[in-house]
Order: sequence, then structure tokens, then C-alpha cells
Amino acid sequence: MNQRPDESALEERARRESAQQGAQNHISPKQPGYLLVAWMLLLLLGAFFLFASVSDLIADGRSGLPSDHLEAFHTIAGVPWTSAKRSSPKITQYVTLLEVTYAVHELVFGLLFLLIVAIPFRQRKRWAWWACWIPMLANLTYTFAIAHDSPTTFVYSLIADVALPVLLLLHIPAFFGTSTPRSVSPRHEREAG
Repeated sequence: MNQRPDESALEERARRESAQQGAQNHISPKQPGYLLVAWMLLLLLGAFFLFASVSDLIADGRSGLPSDHLEAFHTIAGVPWTSAKRSSPKITQYVTLLEVTYAVHELVFGLLFLLIVAIPFRQRKRWAWWACWIPMLANLTYTFAIAHDSPTTFVYSLIADVALPVLLLLHIPAFFGTSTPRSVSPRHEREAG
């Protein structure tokens, strides 16, 4: 309390300026509306990944095989699923186990994708943009290994095969443009200030 009025006024002013500067560092520049829409569509695609995997798990529990996989099974195995269950129950149990395992892997990919899109991707972390391409490996493998044998499943798989690259490519200016904000480390802030 032995401070002079000038010192306390200077300290208060310094605190306000510091708070204002901190707020300005957290405000991102206005982004075009299409980027917000594209980001929301990426979240929707992640929800689609989750919905598909949960639906498959439910179907695996009920009948042993999701209904949209029945045609592909028939094409590949040469017999309908119901006939295979009667004639080779151990083999169909194994197929169901593979289906459950695949659906859980798909669920994990969907959760990780959603987390990355919701937080670091939204913060424009470049690694997040690159990481969002990883599900394409699973998407394309599914399309070429299974979905091409069933027109219905093929259409569903094309949603992810086309939507993901288009939505990520729309974000190139936000992640790699010349006006892309760079994250500044605390050490560099101290040296600059």
C-alpha cells in the first residue's frame, strides 16, 4: 500500500494491455463461409463413420451380417448368407467375428477422425489436415475389397471416397495459404515482447 498513485495506474494499464493482447492472439481472422460449411460437413462425415460402424455392430449381433453386406457375401461366397449359416455355421461365426472386428476398427477411426476435425483441425493445425487423409486408406480398401460386389454398399462407400478428399482440398487455402496464421511459441512471444 506504499505505492504511489502513478505506479498503480501504470500496473493497471499494463494488465489491461496484456489482457487485450492475449485476446487478440486468440481471435482468428474471419474465414470464408464455405470453410465453415466444409468443416461442418467433415463433422457430418465423421458422424456417418460412427453411424455406419454402430449400425454394423447392431446387425452383426442380430443376424451375423449387416443387411447391406448380404449381396456382397452372396457374390463372393457363391451362396446366400442364410444357406451358409445352415450348412457351415462355424465358418459364418468366423465371418461374423471378422465383421464385428472390422466394425470396431471403423468405430475407432470414426472417433479419432471426429476428435481431430473438432479440435486441432478447427485450430488449423497442419498435422490435423494431413491426419484427416488417413481414413481414405480404409475407405478405398473397403470400396475395392467388398463394396464393389454390392451396388447399395458401393454407393454408400462412394460418399466417403468422394466427400473426404473434396472437403479436405477445399481447406488448402486455410492451411497452406500465405495468410495462414502461424502458431507462435511462448518463447518467441517473450523474445518479441
